Amino acid sequence: MRKNTLMTALGVSVLSFTLGAQAQSGQPQEQTGPQGMYSADNILDADAYIVNGSGDPIGEVEDILFDEEMKISALVVESGEVLGLGGRELVVGSNYFTLESYTEQDDDDVNDTEHRVMIDATSEEVEQFPAYNHDWWKQAKSNARDAWQTTQEGAKSAWQTTQEGAQNAWQKTREATSDMGNDGMDNPNN
Repeated sequence: MRKNTLMTALGVSVLSFTLGAQAQSGQPQEQTGPQGMYSADNILDADAYIVNGSGDPIGEVEDILFDEEMKISALVVESGEVLGLGGRELVVGSNYFTLESYTEQDDDDVNDTEHRVMIDATSEEVEQFPAYNHDWWKQAKSNARDAWQTTQEGAKSAWQTTQEGAQNAWQKTREATSDMGNDGMDNPNN
């Protein structure tokens, strides 16, 4: 059900990933250019690597998290036993990863496209990424609500300031035209 919901969301929105330029050495694959649209089904279970790391995957993509505008907010990467991560599910923010696409030919000369998620962080930073669990999810929803509340309050404040400014401008215009009318009455030669 979760994959069906995700696929429906992706059918409506185009995923925009920045394609990384770091190729893993020793791989008999050719890096390809941007595809323009990506299938979540092809990205789920993609191996995740640390840029400038050992070349060994640290885990694979377990989930893709979207914000209210259907933009990718983060990936959930299920880590392996490398780096002492102990098989945790890590939340990798969109500012930390890029997607690389590679094409290789199988034994039947059919081109097969694979994706890799490249995490631009040190091993120490990856160890500090939050765990994807109920507490993280609860905090993320709370932060989103707080941000929305702040945005609403800011918009309300801006609207009130605009209204007050317009009322003040209107009042000054009325006073200025009233003064002009009185000046004309005091001096008939004007």
